[in-house]
Amino acid sequence: MEKFEIIATTLFGLEEILAGELKDLGATDIELLNRAVKFEGDKALLYKCNLHLRTALKVLKPFAKFMVHTDNDLYRKIKKIDWDQHLSVSGTLAIEATVSGEQFTHSQFVALRCKDAIVDKFRDKYEERPSVDLDNPDLRLNVHITDLNCSLSLDSSSTSLGKRGYRQAQSLAPMSEVLAAGIIALSGWDKKRDFYDPMCGSGTFSIEAALMAANIAPGQSRSFGFERWKDFDANLWSSLKREAKEKEVSPTGKFLGSDLDTRAVEISKSNAANAGVDHLIEFKQMDFLKSDLHFNNGFVFLNPPYGERLKEVDEIIPFYKEIGTQLKHHYEGCEAWIISSNIEALKFIGLRPSRKIRLFNGPLDCKLHKYELFKGKKGYQAKKN
Repeated sequence: MEKFEIIATTLFGLEEILAGELKDLGATDIELLNRAVKFEGDKALLYKCNLHLRTALKVLKPFAKFMVHTDNDLYRKIKKIDWDQHLSVSGTLAIEATVSGEQFTHSQFVALRCKDAIVDKFRDKYEERPSVDLDNPDLRLNVHITDLNCSLSLDSSSTSLGKRGYRQAQSLAPMSEVLAAGIIALSGWDKKRDFYDPMCGSGTFSIEAALMAANIAPGQSRSFGFERWKDFDANLWSSLKREAKEKEVSPTGKFLGSDLDTRAVEISKSNAANAGVDHLIEFKQMDFLKSDLHFNNGFVFLNPPYGERLKEVDEIIPFYKEIGTQLKHHYEGCEAWIISSNIEALKFIGLRPSRKIRLFNGPLDCKLHKYELFKGKKGYQAKKN
């Protein structure tokens, strides 16, 4: 198969994790970018990326690059492209634009000019034109302009890869599937040791971990933009999905999720069932701060309230102190990973982090802290690397 350039976008701080995933899938000429990874691959790899990648948001196929000086220049150059290769006159189209620089400053205006050029091209040729469908188009086009450099890419994912399809219900302030998968990958969890999410919310941490351990492709139960492309190879796609299904395994570790909120527990159970991993995860209603679980030698992942979800900001400091106390007394031999945007509150965990990683949870600038717990002379402490 012919090889071509592909770009996979991701969240800040997950670029190296994504590059590792791509290497495992067989990508070559891998290059880290800002919130993205560029690489070489063929059509099969493009399909595999959408099916298997856990820390990617979109998989883009660049196909045109040129200089643009004005919006009229952009219109003319877009109109020159042979759009019949990518879209039929009766098809639907959506355009996403990102711009930076002094010449082009409004992404929506750029998207509109590109749309006008494409539909005018078809109207001039056929006296008909494609229509716009922002939700489920036959072709989603990505336009990226930096200063005067314009790059066009076909969006093979269409909908974000973070939308696995299992989270049909969610609690307040849910963590994205991509961020949860990225945090688990950053932790180095071996997919065998027991896994616990004490404040499970929508169950995302536990579900992503179970999908990883069972080697279930995250894109197995959803559709992608490339399935509506003119050159879509249905036989190849069916073969890749069948191959992925055959590689699923039965995990050996235990998965536990809990939450103080009964509704959150029910939502987590429902989402786990949608993901096909409800038989692997035990969800229970439980107050982590008052529990006596004695969960030893496993991995604990916490996405506690940052302050935005508490009625009074003054509650956050004692709350984080209690988290640290609970970890000290009941989680011997565990690794605890806590993400929060409240950097001040994290200082009151009372344990010394052995690793600090900057991430973003949506628009919130966060820190991910790793705590290695062991029993020392003064009780449970955090081991310093």
